[in-house]
Amino acid sequence: MKSSVNFFLNRRLLIVTKHKKEKIIAPLFEKELKIECFVSKQFDTDTLGTFSGEVPRGSNPLDTLKQKCLLAMELEGFDLAIATEGSFGNHPSVFFATANDELIMLLDKKNNIEIVSRVLSLNTNFNGSKIESKEDLVLFLDKVQFPSHAVILKDSEKNWNTIHKGITDRSTVEKLYGEFFLNFGSCFIETDMRALYNPSRMKIIQEACLKLLEKINSFCPECFFPGFGVVSAKAGLLCRSCAMPSRSTLAHIYQCQHCMHESEVLYPNEKIREDPMYCDFCNP
Repeated sequence: MKSSVNFFLNRRLLIVTKHKKEKIIAPLFEKELKIECFVSKQFDTDTLGTFSGEVPRGSNPLDTLKQKCLLAMELEGFDLAIATEGSFGNHPSVFFATANDELIMLLDKKNNIEIVSRVLSLNTNFNGSKIESKEDLVLFLDKVQFPSHAVILKDSEKNWNTIHKGITDRSTVEKLYGEFFLNFGSCFIETDMRALYNPSRMKIIQEACLKLLEKINSFCPECFFPGFGVVSAKAGLLCRSCAMPSRSTLAHIYQCQHCMHESEVLYPNEKIREDPMYCDFCNP
């Protein structure tokens, strides 16, 4: 029986992070893949972008993620690396809701394998607000799960001159707010989305790790390389009433990232007909 251990047994995995993600990643991957994990010491991931805006992200999240792995591998002499890249903002389909979009990649230069998984979650405290009173400050802190989740204070939302990050105690928040209020009449506060300061994000990273491990343990039926996973969905599930195609998922398309073999798996949601309420013909 094919096993992912055949590819990774006793190899060294570089975890590319400066924000303590190894606390989640290392135990899971060492146990499952029988590898030894090391944390990147020389590469500064903040050079590719920071959530607080000091360094803008120059590429899209997936390209940034791959660049993060490649640069660290070259600098530190590894041929196997893993990293995550988070994005925060409006959910693409749930109106007025914010989301954590977390990508995770395992990059193996020895076997020419690149495996990526994604978790899109509403379980995030991502938020930011202009604060002009102590009452506003208290309301914001309660809403974002402070002090278990850290906050950032700065003199303005954009084009700021002073910033304080990773704040986890109320006395410091109140002191800094008082200084900003005295000088500017207000301040801008936001959640610190770095993993080590945000337990909610750490949980999403754990979900992404488990999803990636599941994909690593899925093997291509043609070349038997790991990482045979879903790359797209095909709409067209037939309506139970009129038998016309709906926009609901009919099949998942699986693709090998090594040999590019594809296969189609019908009815991935275990439904062979769609309810008429989701049919554009029955319920236009």
